[in-house]
Parts: sequence; C-alpha cells; structure tokens
Amino acid sequence: MGIYINKGNEGFRQIRNSEYVDKSGLIAEVNKTLFTRQKLSCVTRCRRFGKSMAAKMLAAYYDRSCDSRSLFADLQAALDPTFEEHLNKYPVIFLDLSDFVTRSLDTGTVKKIDSALIKDIHSVYPQIPVLDDDDLMEFLIRVNAATGDAFIFIIDEWDSVLREATQNDDPAVRQMMPAIVNTYVNWLRRMFKGGSSQQVFAGVYMTGILPIKKYRTQSAMNNFREYSMVLPGQMAPYFGFTKDEVRALAAKHGMDFGELEKWYDGYQIGLQKSMFNPNSVMQAVYNGLCMSFWAGTGAFESVADYIKMDFDGLKENVVEMLAGGRAKVNTTKFQNDLSEVHSRDDVLTVLIHLGYLTYDWQRNECFIPNSEVAGELVNAIKSVRWTPIV
Repeated sequence: MGIYINKGNEGFRQIRNSEYVDKSGLIAEVNKTLFTRQKLSCVTRCRRFGKSMAAKMLAAYYDRSCDSRSLFADLQAALDPTFEEHLNKYPVIFLDLSDFVTRSLDTGTVKKIDSALIKDIHSVYPQIPVLDDDDLMEFLIRVNAATGDAFIFIIDEWDSVLREATQNDDPAVRQMMPAIVNTYVNWLRRMFKGGSSQQVFAGVYMTGILPIKKYRTQSAMNNFREYSMVLPGQMAPYFGFTKDEVRALAAKHGMDFGELEKWYDGYQIGLQKSMFNPNSVMQAVYNGLCMSFWAGTGAFESVADYIKMDFDGLKENVVEMLAGGRAKVNTTKFQNDLSEVHSRDDVLTVLIHLGYLTYDWQRNECFIPNSEVAGELVNAIKSVRWTPIV
C-alpha cells in the first residue's frame, strides 16, 4: 500500500461505516469511458457536495491492491453489468492536490508533486529504474511498456493550485503566480495531452470546484470531458441528494421532510430539477435539527470582493433573488478563473459554481435555491458597501 498509488479502500470503508446515501451509480458512468476517447473526465461541483467521497469510492472500486467486493455488494454499482469487469483490476494513483498546496505553494510545488509520485510508484515497480531525466509521465510510459499496466489516475481538488495561486494574500506568492500557473499548466499538458496518455491511462477522473475549459489551459485540457454545476450531463444524479433519498433519511431518523426541503432543496442541476445540498442534509440528520451549515464551507470569501461591486446592476439582481426572483445570466462569458471576474455575468456564474445560486439552463436564469443559502447571502450583504462599477 502506497501513499499515492494503491492506497487501498480504507477511505471508502470509513464512508460506508457512516451514514451513506448510495451514489455508486457513478461507477457505471465512469466505466463507460474507460479505454475510450472519453476516458478523461473532470467533474466539478461546489464544496461539501461530495467530491472527495466520490473520488474515494472510485479509488476503492478500481484499486487492485485490495478486495472491495463487500463494500459494494449491497449498492447500486453491483447491479451494473460492468461491475465485475473492472472491480479491483487496476493500479490506481490517487492525488489530493490540496495536500501539497496547503504545505507550500511556489514555483517548485509541481516538481515536488512529480518527484513524490515517481518515488511512490517506483516502490510498486522496483524493477523499472528511474532515470536521471525522468519526469512522472516518462516513468509511467516505461512502466506501461514493460508491464502492460494501464493506470487509473484520480486527482482530487485539481484546481487548488490555480485557485490558491490567484487568491493568495502573500505578496510573494502573488508575484510568482504567473510562473506557478504556467508550470502547472505545462504539467497537465505533459500528463494528459500527448498521445502516450492514451496507452498509459485506462481512465482519468479529476474533481474540483471550477471547470477547466477556459482556465488558460485550453491546449492542455481540451481533451477532457467536463461536467459542472452549469453543464453536469449524465453525472447530474450524483451531484446531490434527490427528494426520494432525503425522504428515506427523514423517515429513518424521524425528521420533518418539509423542513429539510425548505432548508436544503432547490438546486436545479441539469435535468435534475430538485436536488438537496448533501452535506447540509447529513449535518441536519446528525444534529437532529435544521439550521444553516453553509458558513463552514469557506467558499464565500473567495468571491466576497466581487459581490461587493455593483457590476451593471448586480445589487438589484441579488435583492430581487432574495425576494424569490430570478436573474438572467450568460454563463459562457466567465473564464473559469477567479482572477478574471469582470462583469455581472461573471459574478453570477462564480456563485453558481460555488453553490450560492443554482442555474436553470433552459431559461438561462439563476436563483437562490433555499433558505440556508438565502440566510448566508443576507448575512454577507449586511456589511457590504456596494461600489458601482461602470
């Protein structure tokens, strides 16, 4: 069992030992992409919507260093025809990028990531020598050529390097920001853009908060299939809890479904018209009461400066939405970069990706999903001085 490769299934085992709502249907969706041109997936959603839980579930399912059959035997995934085909069959690399970013962030961070992964993977393949000029991709290419092994690569918080680099308050980090971003983008290009990635990886699953298509990484990342709060595609059922799932929780724990619905429902995610914030529902179940659990997400601080600015009537839009209204929004203008927020549409789109608003794609409108989020927005604007931006 390694630090980054073949970590086993303990992460998902702990999840199963707790209250668990079955979202294992995601496995069948990812299985469809393996060994195809759609094998590179990036699924982005806001904090506390189960990103890391899904990543740990996928790692437990694919990791060949463990036996995870009992963890999935009673779940939806076990009923899928592809379940046996891919269960515990692959070497799995699991990288939580936030672990590196929280330790240090500078122009050498990506090299540290590369070196740490090479060292760990070499411990599993000691017969493959590490050459002096090896980077991670070169080493994986030679492992694949010698063994035939195709890897599953799971990256949690893929965008943490970019978010931290663009939002860090440390002047030294901000000065290095262009170099940090450029180095990271080049690493992504090296890993996933070249033709060798088709052989080396059976599948890649990345998760984060912001989508990647316009994140200054087009040349590195345009071969990824993206699923987001704006365009979730077939992944939509796994972004949150459905009414039926919350009804079952309410009945099991003797809670008022109507209260749970008022506080945490209201997200429209693709074709899913009514989805609940999963973290808040579980917090309410654990605590036996409904209240706001949103403050602990830490998401609002990342856009607070923009919310304070009255971009082209933003203030009126927020006030109208707090009264139950909706606002028209063009989500295609946002560059998926928190350092490039230049308009009302940009701010509204950021808030959709962060879960403060939800998006009706059929009407190109956004609105506040529920009482929990409305309360947090009210608290936020009480101390806001709106500065008109022309």
